[in-house]
Amino acid sequence: SGLKVLADPVLKLSGLTKTYKRVHLGKKNLQRGVSGLDIEVNRGEVFGLLGLNGSGKTTVIKLILGLLFPDEGSVEVFGKKGADPLAQAQIGFLPEIPSFYRNLTPEELLNLFGTVSGLPPSPLVARIKEVLSQVRLDSHRKKSVRELSKGMLQRLGLAQALLHEPELLILDEPGTGLDPLGIHQTRELMAEFSAGGKSIFFSSHSISELERLAHRVGILHEGKLIRVLDRQTWKDEKGRLEELFMETLKKEGVAF
Repeated sequence: SGLKVLADPVLKLSGLTKTYKRVHLGKKNLQRGVSGLDIEVNRGEVFGLLGLNGSGKTTVIKLILGLLFPDEGSVEVFGKKGADPLAQAQIGFLPEIPSFYRNLTPEELLNLFGTVSGLPPSPLVARIKEVLSQVRLDSHRKKSVRELSKGMLQRLGLAQALLHEPELLILDEPGTGLDPLGIHQTRELMAEFSAGGKSIFFSSHSISELERLAHRVGILHEGKLIRVLDRQTWKDEKGRLEELFMETLKKEGVAF
């Protein structure tokens, strides 16, 4: 993407630390979620988080969304504290596996979400039409959610995340369960969103997706951000990002 990324942080994670306390058979165990994380995402930037299962990617996303609170450190969204409702109102979020009321239609569902979010009724009708068209679901808008394929549900999740025209989109594994066409369409939508000057923070297992979309990629290992790579380091050679990822993990002593 030739988009000019502005050095204007919309998301700032500083010294972010979260430890889970687990009690098993009366014994208290401390399990690290994330530790001392520093990340800045600029306006118009696509920042990807890459890591093995259990590396802490979902914990990071929950901390940004205020679903978890850090033990140490801070989250800033558009210069406000992360948990501030005004900051959260500028975020669109797509979970890894979106879950919806199955007896509603996409149109009814988005109307419900929009109303709960306080969007005024008249512009909401036009906006629903617009996002359903954007995610290529307009011809399915009157079907019940239970009739939709997994890929369509993922696109409906994206429509829900885009409905209130957020400035920052946070996606947890956006390619999960999608067929090649679904992946292609999701990628196109993310590129459009970023080209409009908005920012994306997403976690993914798919190195090829990160390679195509991200301006920078952070490698997370056992809750720590161990390396941040810039697009310049991989853009000229297909598969280079995967090599850099493997090389980085090897240095951490991960056996393959």
